[in-house]
Amino acid sequence: MTGLRYVYAVCRPFGAPLQTALKGVAGDPPRLLGHRGLIAVVSHVPEGDFAEAPLHRHLEDLDWLTETARAHQQVIDALTAVTTPLPLRLATVFRDDSGVRVMMEEREADFLRTLDRLEGRVEWGVKVYVEREPAVPSETTAKPASGRDYLRQRRMQSRAHEDSWQRAERFAGRLHATLSAHADGARLHAPQNSALSKAPGQNVLNAAYLVPRAESEEFVELVDRTKGEEPGMRVELTGPWAAYSFVEDPADSSAAGESSSAAAGADIGEGGS
Repeated sequence: MTGLRYVYAVCRPFGAPLQTALKGVAGDPPRLLGHRGLIAVVSHVPEGDFAEAPLHRHLEDLDWLTETARAHQQVIDALTAVTTPLPLRLATVFRDDSGVRVMMEEREADFLRTLDRLEGRVEWGVKVYVEREPAVPSETTAKPASGRDYLRQRRMQSRAHEDSWQRAERFAGRLHATLSAHADGARLHAPQNSALSKAPGQNVLNAAYLVPRAESEEFVELVDRTKGEEPGMRVELTGPWAAYSFVEDPADSSAAGESSSAAAGADIGEGGS
């Protein structure tokens, strides 16, 4: 099959086969491309969609981007089940196998160093939300008798909101410190915009933790024990993921033969979300 080469991840050689029915981006099954002790997981994609100009247009199409990200993530999830992948950014594309091999050779030292650091580890995501307080029925709310009463009510509401937020920040800080002590690495991401994420509540902690796979069950239990600990706070756990948050972005390569790399596009998986 002709076309450009879409690269999902780089990893060390592994013996376990990928799922036979696994499909990648644009429906093409992923394959393994070896070079100098490294493996790139690649598939063919049409130039009409993934050359530089059409790709940039597609990145403005939310439906196309969502479908591509889902197919990309399916391959990364399959790899995570059998090895420790170093995931590349969404829509990292090269002209041919030679371009992929040049990229691996130029980044060999970085890849090997990162793979050593990630070996046997997975990423877990933890978010803390301040739950929205239910609206107080108007009939139970005393109508202000004067402008002074109105201002007093507004000050009390503002003070209650500020107290709730400070309590949430203290809880999130304690939780992050505890989880960081039980992980080999931690990353704090910017809180999610609730209008964009559609998640109920206000996000006060958005963090990723690098945890040895063998210790993941203990880590999950540790997070579960915090749920319900603080009234008005919701703790969400996601994973295990490939360690997106702990990879220095290798998509900034200027390797010869590269067609396009959506370095400005959206990251996928939990890290960075």
